[in-house]
Amino acid sequence: MKKNSWGFIALFLIWSCSPTEQELFDEGVRFLQNSQYQKAIDLFDRAIEKNPQNTAALNAKGVALFQQGKFDEAIDAFTKSIELDASSYKPYFNRANAYLEKKAYKEALLDYNMANGLDPQQLDIYYNRGLALLGLEEYEDAIFDLDVVLQSVPDHALAHFNKAKSQLGNNDPIGAIESLFATVELDNRNGAAYYLLGVTQMSAFGQKEDGCVNLRMAMSLGFAEAKSWVDDFCSE
Repeated sequence: MKKNSWGFIALFLIWSCSPTEQELFDEGVRFLQNSQYQKAIDLFDRAIEKNPQNTAALNAKGVALFQQGKFDEAIDAFTKSIELDASSYKPYFNRANAYLEKKAYKEALLDYNMANGLDPQQLDIYYNRGLALLGLEEYEDAIFDLDVVLQSVPDHALAHFNKAKSQLGNNDPIGAIESLFATVELDNRNGAAYYLLGVTQMSAFGQKEDGCVNLRMAMSLGFAEAKSWVDDFCSE
């Protein structure tokens, strides 16, 4: 009789100590924030087992998969979250980011547009949509989105840089030079920006001396593509 009683108490303790859906989700978020992605995924899966309608856990699982570079699996998780609740911009934005990584620019653009419609105040949407538009060679629209970012965050070095690439694609080397100077002033470790600056100075304006200075700077920062320009045009 005593043995059966202890067995019942042990079973009760195990049952009462089982973590709740919210506890599993919160712990998963902590692992996610600490870059322990697989542990986070395991906890989100347990929360989803308890409640398959948990859209936040599905979205967070997608983020963890994205961080692991598992973009197709991440897209699947974000899609399931959207199918359950299409009122949040987050899974649309996150799915768009996964498409962007896969260079599926059209799909990314559709999702960024949905995210923007749900929350037009999120600057990250404008910046990342600008990248998708740049990938699609829709340069004027890309410049528009990047300008939205720069109006709020004038010292956003990468927005200046990607605006410069869009301006070059849009046959505006004067505007691109201005954006590239802004880029390297804000971030003097961006070898690609020095490279584009040097190439544009030389090819569009015939500024060989200044162009060579910037191409050599790009080389010193490890941007290997600058070497052929330096070898061909900047030899003593």
